[in-house]
Amino acid sequence: MSELNKRIFTSLVLFLLLFLCFKSNLVLFISLIFITFEIFFEFYVISKKIYRNKPNIIFFLILFTFNLYLMIFLISALTPFILSNDMYFVYFLFILTVCISSDIGGYIFGKILKGKKITKISPNKTYTGMFGSFFLSIFLSCVIFNDFMTIKEIILVSFFISLISQLGDLLLSFLKRKAKVKDTGNILPGHGGLLDRFDGLLFALPLGTLLFQII
Repeated sequence: MSELNKRIFTSLVLFLLLFLCFKSNLVLFISLIFITFEIFFEFYVISKKIYRNKPNIIFFLILFTFNLYLMIFLISALTPFILSNDMYFVYFLFILTVCISSDIGGYIFGKILKGKKITKISPNKTYTGMFGSFFLSIFLSCVIFNDFMTIKEIILVSFFISLISQLGDLLLSFLKRKAKVKDTGNILPGHGGLLDRFDGLLFALPLGTLLFQII
C-alpha cells in the first residue's frame, strides 16, 4: 500500500472515530484520554532526544509545562459535551473544521501547485500550501457557519485559527528537526504519530475557544 493510500485509509478511520465520538460521550472521553497520553509520550520521546545533554531540571520543567497545557487542551475538548451547551458545541465544530480544512487545503495546494518554500524548518511547507490552508478553511467556514456569525467575523476567526494551526505545525516541525526524527511516532500509518496529526488542533482548540469568549 502506497503512502498516499495509507494516509487516505487512516484519515477515513479517524473520521469514523470522530463520528462515534459525537454519538457517544464515553467513546469521546476514552479517545481523548488515550490521545492525550499518547501525545505526551511522543512529546517525551522527542524532548528526550533534544534535551538529552541538558540538565535534568530543564527537561522536567518542559515536560511539566507541556503536561499542564495538555490538561487545558483536554478541558477545552470536553467542555462542550460536559456542559451540553449548543454554542460551545458550535465553537468546537468551528475550530475542528478550520483545523482539518487547513491541513487538507495546505496538502492539496502544496502538492499540486508546489511553489516557493516558506522555511527550511519544514521543506514541505510552501506559500501556495499556506494560501490553500487559509482559502479552504475560510471558504468552508463561511459555507457551514454563516447562520451563527457574520461573514466578517467568520473570515477573521477562521484566519486566526488557521494561522495558529499552521504555526503549531511549524513548531512541531522545528522540534522534529532538532530531534532528528521524521515523525513523532508510527501509530497512524501514512501520518506518523498522534502528535503529528494533532499538532495544529493542539494549539488551535484552547486559543480558538478563548477567542470565541472574547468576541
